[in-house]
Amino acid sequence: MTDTPSASSGTPLWKSLETVIAIFTIIMIVVYLFLRYGWGGSETIQNLPLWSVLLLGGTPLVWGLLVKMVHREFGSDLLAGISIVVSVILGEYLAGSLVVLMLSGGEALEAYAVRSASSVLQALSKRMPSVAHRKTDSLIEDISLDQIEINDTIVIFPHEICPIDGVVLEGHGVMDESYLTGEPYMMSKTPGSQVLSGAINGEAALIVRAEKRAVDSRYARIMEVMQASEQHRPHMRRLADKLGAWYTPLAVLIGIAAWALSGDPVRFLAVMVVATPCPLLIAIPVAIIGSISLAARRAIIVRDPTSLETADTCRTIIFDKTGTLTYGEPQLTEQLYAPGFHGSEVLSLVGSLEQFSKHPLSQAILDAMQAAKAVVHEATEISEPPGQGLRGTVAGRSIEITSRKKLLKQQPELESQLPEQVGGLECAILIDDQYAGTYRFRDTPRTDGLSFINHLSPKHQFQRMMLVSGDRESEVRYLAEQVGIDDVYFSQSPEQKLEIVNDETAQANTIFVGDGINDAPALVAATVGVAFGQNSDVTTEAADVIVMDSSLQKIDEFLHISRRMRRIALQSAIGGMGLSLLGMLLAAFGYLPPVAGAISQEVIDVLAVLNALRVAIPPKALIDFNPDGQA
Repeated sequence: MTDTPSASSGTPLWKSLETVIAIFTIIMIVVYLFLRYGWGGSETIQNLPLWSVLLLGGTPLVWGLLVKMVHREFGSDLLAGISIVVSVILGEYLAGSLVVLMLSGGEALEAYAVRSASSVLQALSKRMPSVAHRKTDSLIEDISLDQIEINDTIVIFPHEICPIDGVVLEGHGVMDESYLTGEPYMMSKTPGSQVLSGAINGEAALIVRAEKRAVDSRYARIMEVMQASEQHRPHMRRLADKLGAWYTPLAVLIGIAAWALSGDPVRFLAVMVVATPCPLLIAIPVAIIGSISLAARRAIIVRDPTSLETADTCRTIIFDKTGTLTYGEPQLTEQLYAPGFHGSEVLSLVGSLEQFSKHPLSQAILDAMQAAKAVVHEATEISEPPGQGLRGTVAGRSIEITSRKKLLKQQPELESQLPEQVGGLECAILIDDQYAGTYRFRDTPRTDGLSFINHLSPKHQFQRMMLVSGDRESEVRYLAEQVGIDDVYFSQSPEQKLEIVNDETAQANTIFVGDGINDAPALVAATVGVAFGQNSDVTTEAADVIVMDSSLQKIDEFLHISRRMRRIALQSAIGGMGLSLLGMLLAAFGYLPPVAGAISQEVIDVLAVLNALRVAIPPKALIDFNPDGQA
């Protein structure tokens, strides 16, 4: 459809340099332990595996860190590189090999956990059909999408994804456009109706005239926006890098000062051994992995570990409408009846007829009928001409269910009897050719929406809550009033959503919550993108976090998991670095020689890791709002 990067899911784990080094290091350490404790032999032979690790594995890692140093990037991993060099000088080859393993293994796991830009584009590409069915006279032939020309006649079979933007020429059916437009309903399609590329066809075949080539379609445009948002996504500094930015130069400064004041280079080496940043290289990843595990047990999939570090720093949260703050399904919200007609009787008659309909709103009426325990009557003479409404005879009475527009076209004198038209969808009911009432439908807000929104500011320090939707103004404003959001944007295209998220993220860290393909660019552009459910492989690829069961409670749980992870990680890292600083001072004054410093650093590492492991223990509660009532 459009030119995109290679449709791969990123470099395979086993092909990255860091992964090869990590695996090689593990093997060589095992060989070393066998030679030393199981085989014996000279010390030179025993050390050969460790020398190979430091030469083949340590050299490229240290070189990469030197490049970072030239660019003035002083992260915690730079100190690890110094530690590798120091361990070689001291003859502590096993310690140096373990640092190589920590550094390469951490980077390999990080590269694997963080999804690549191409994976999202791959999901977008896979979703579209590879061929279209072009009709010429009575012949139907399969062609590639790039062969479609404007005004070509395209056949879309049942349950297929529409390959182009166009207009229906023949056929009557419905299409699911919710992932593209934000409209929560199956949209009726009759001759003259517009169709969008990427929409899912219903159970009836449609014949469509192409109005655009595939590369110019709506879906292709979303892919272009997706690619642009990936390329311009800002790099987030990791927590360990932020702490290492001051810890690393401080450790080097202490070591140089100790050397300069004492004249003994061994003191510099001792300081470097004590300064090995294991609380940063191990404790923080342990806290992150533990939090990912805890989240997974709560049906929350964390795809990008950075989201756990940054979610608690976000001060703006942006919601899509359909399927996030609403249930994504139409429900019968109002039943308005003309004088002389009783509600339960009308619902019984209408529901008895609707059970034979495939109209997108029929299920909402049947749900209301079941909830009211209305009587089901036998229906006969049922007909549902495409685009003409539903007719039938129920309990000896003539029933017709149609739209306001079609009703007034047939009986314009009824205009004064109809209720005022408002937002949402509606249908008019005729019983024995008399106007009996109007049913109104809306995509209803989640019951816990108001209490959830109201608790975000006092409990999570959000300063701004926004509702950004592709749906109509009346629907978006209706929802905003129900859940208590004042900052509202409606009828927004994916490009406009992306622009809003970019503007907001430039001012403060943002969380975007959505579930449709039209949300994918915004999910990528936000500081943290949260996708509801698994409605689309595109959104799950674009999101940093996936909430499996589409619950606002899970959003709250994720925020608490993030805050708890950050708190425990900082405790482990800062506490470990504090003890390391004390050890560095002792080493600087000659009270802690290199070997003793290495042992003390191992003790500090164990304490930091044990504290970090606490993060995987589930707390008593992970939500702090009332999901059953108002805030």
